[in-house]
Amino acid sequence: MRHALSLFALSIACLPAWAATPAETVAEFHQALKSGDKTRAAALLKPEIQIFESGYVERSRDEYVGHHLGSDMEFAKVTDSKVLRHSERIDGTLAVVMQETETTGNFKGKPVHLFGTETAVLEKQGDGWIVTHIHWSSRKAAK
Repeated sequence: MRHALSLFALSIACLPAWAATPAETVAEFHQALKSGDKTRAAALLKPEIQIFESGYVERSRDEYVGHHLGSDMEFAKVTDSKVLRHSERIDGTLAVVMQETETTGNFKGKPVHLFGTETAVLEKQGDGWIVTHIHWSSRKAAK
C-alpha cells in the first residue's frame, strides 16, 4: 500500500502544471529554477525536449534533470536575470518565445555579468503549454 501511495504521489507531482500563455510558461520555468523547484521545472518540459547550450545537446527531460538541471538551479538561485527584450509568436498549437537577458551576481565566488539569448519552442497541450525545445546562448559583458 505504501508503495502504491508513493507512486500515486509521484505521478501527481509529475503532471504538467499549465500556464495560460507560452510566455507565462517560460517565466514559470525560470521561477522554478530560481526557487529550486526541480519537480515544477521538470513538469513544464516535454519528455522529448531538446536543450541546446554552448554547443551541447540534452536530448530528453530525463537527461536534463539528471545532468544539468541542478547546476542551472544553483546558478539561478544566486544570480539575478532581467529580461531586456521579449517577443512571442503563436501559430496554432506551436509558439516561440524569444528573450534577451542580462544576468548579474556572484557564482562560486566569481562575479557574473552576462548577456544572454533564449529561444523556447512550446506546444499547446489541452488548455496549456509545454516547452519542447530551448536554445540558450550567452556572452560576458564588455569591460
